[in-house]
Amino acid sequence: QVQLVESGGGLVQAGGSLRLSCAASGSIYKINAMRWYRQAPGKQRELVAYITSRGSTTYADSAKGRFNISRDNAKNTVYLQMNSLKPDDTAVYYCNADIQHSNGADRLYWGQGTQVSVSS
Repeated sequence: QVQLVESGGGLVQAGGSLRLSCAASGSIYKINAMRWYRQAPGKQRELVAYITSRGSTTYADSAKGRFNISRDNAKNTVYLQMNSLKPDDTAVYYCNADIQHSNGADRLYWGQGTQVSVSS
């Protein structure tokens, strides 16, 4: 079994920064793509950013220029550095990861989410 645990959320004023972390643990052979999503109250969950196993990154338009996704493969951890935060960034942030097990099976795992609140 695999667990993804997010941390780093909290309350910050507009213009501030937060760094989210998501650590994977358990029966892991290889981690392929890792992603950050967010879901604001009353809205659908949306992709914020993702990073491939080789480090290629893609961002939602709302995140470009302000957020940076990175990963530490030795720690099975993905990060999301969020700068110049806006009230519209308020949401629960979730990570997910495509994880390959030693038997060759691939499965998508989700974390439990971490709340980010940005005050105006």
